[in-house]
Amino acid sequence: MAATPGRPTGNVRYDNAERVILVTGGVTGIGRAIVDQFHQTGATVFSFDVTPNDHENNERKTFLEGDTASFDVCKCALETILELHSGIDVLVNNAAIQPPDSYRSIDQYEDHLWQRMVDVNLTGYANMARVVLPVMKQQQRGVIVNLASGQGHRTARGVPAYGPIKAANIMQARQWAVEYARSGIRVVSVSPGAIDTPMVRASLAAQGGSDELANRHPQGRIGSAIEVANAVIWLCSDDASFVTGTDLEVDGGLGAFGAFADPF
Repeated sequence: MAATPGRPTGNVRYDNAERVILVTGGVTGIGRAIVDQFHQTGATVFSFDVTPNDHENNERKTFLEGDTASFDVCKCALETILELHSGIDVLVNNAAIQPPDSYRSIDQYEDHLWQRMVDVNLTGYANMARVVLPVMKQQQRGVIVNLASGQGHRTARGVPAYGPIKAANIMQARQWAVEYARSGIRVVSVSPGAIDTPMVRASLAAQGGSDELANRHPQGRIGSAIEVANAVIWLCSDDASFVTGTDLEVDGGLGAFGAFADPF
């Protein structure tokens, strides 16, 4: 529901000038929105993705091609950034897959599908943390954001890989936050509800269709990628300097709505 006409809304502006940001899966969807928001607020942003890039590269926005499932590829990506800049300020772990054929019960999973989802959605996050954290420790400053999911908090039929892995992404962030808190590093996770992205659109039929999916959210709609990006921008700023080891649900109230509640 839109704000009441005539009433003011809040407005927050950030200055990320001279900050160096690395966003995995930054070519489409939520990742692209995060890249664009950081870029618009003055940051130098690197978009690391397996998907061919259609961004307009410039001196503050650079595409790096690669698969986060490979530790060596992640290491090379960071080395490229450090050749150009003196450090790295933010890592956003966003690269993840949820292919339409992954909506099935666990006994129907082939080895290759299971392993690919683990390699990208879980190991990929760990690979990036492993290469970035030594630099952040040396700097005594840095922020890591893991993009998780509402499916990491509650589950449904047909998501035996994606949901449990997203729960693991939340716990990764909590563990890293505790481990590196005294090194000046904050680590958080963000759990979106259904967001209008290519990945969600590709699996709408498996989720009951767009109207049904929207109606499960108390706000009655699917979220936008920019709404998630704005939450990430805040978490990475000094306005959130005492926020670490926690998860922010950007989900239109989905997580608050009980299964026993009357449907809208």
